[in-house]
Amino acid sequence: MFKRIREDINAVFERDPAARSILEVICCYPGLHAVWMQRISHWFWVRRLYFLGRLISHIARFLTGIEIHPGAVIGRRVFIDHGMGVVIGETAEIGNDVTLYHGVTLGGVSLEKVKRHPTVEDNVVIGSGAKVLGPFTVGKGSKIGSNSVVVKEVPPNATVVGVPGRMVMTGEKPAEKTDLEHGKLPDPEAKAIACLFDQIRELERKYNELARDQEALKQWLER
Repeated sequence: MFKRIREDINAVFERDPAARSILEVICCYPGLHAVWMQRISHWFWVRRLYFLGRLISHIARFLTGIEIHPGAVIGRRVFIDHGMGVVIGETAEIGNDVTLYHGVTLGGVSLEKVKRHPTVEDNVVIGSGAKVLGPFTVGKGSKIGSNSVVVKEVPPNATVVGVPGRMVMTGEKPAEKTDLEHGKLPDPEAKAIACLFDQIRELERKYNELARDQEALKQWLER
């Protein structure tokens, strides 16, 4: 247990440059508190003490602003940065070294009592406000941009942005650091518009060449 706690604290220092001391991390990081309380509630949940599990989960929600169902499975060194508004559903599964920013939802789209929430594999980073909805897998090392809405499978080492979420990079080399440089994420709309402008310029060039050839032919015929 103490090893897991040390891992969680070290994960904060690795992924948040604002962290200054161990005491500050232990006392002032609601994302850390939410993960720790979820482990307690999950312990009761798997032993079929459902009411106690839900009660602890409810208290954690009140204290941290983060709602994690006691039935969710959370791996090691999961870091919830800021965390306000994060919602993680009952059948969600989160791997190791995952980073979630505030406002993230791992939600379901079915009312049936089956697997209905996403599985997030190791080293995934999900940006603030992103919604991942459905019983599919977000592959290892993937990144999901802020405010994206993801409703289908994400392959490993992919980058997804937009509403609905679209893959703009796949098969990337896994990053050494589990961060999300929001300002450097590609913009698929801007890329498409840039391609259209390139095609328009190419058409203009060809048109000008044809116009010059036609004018030269006309002058030759008039001689």
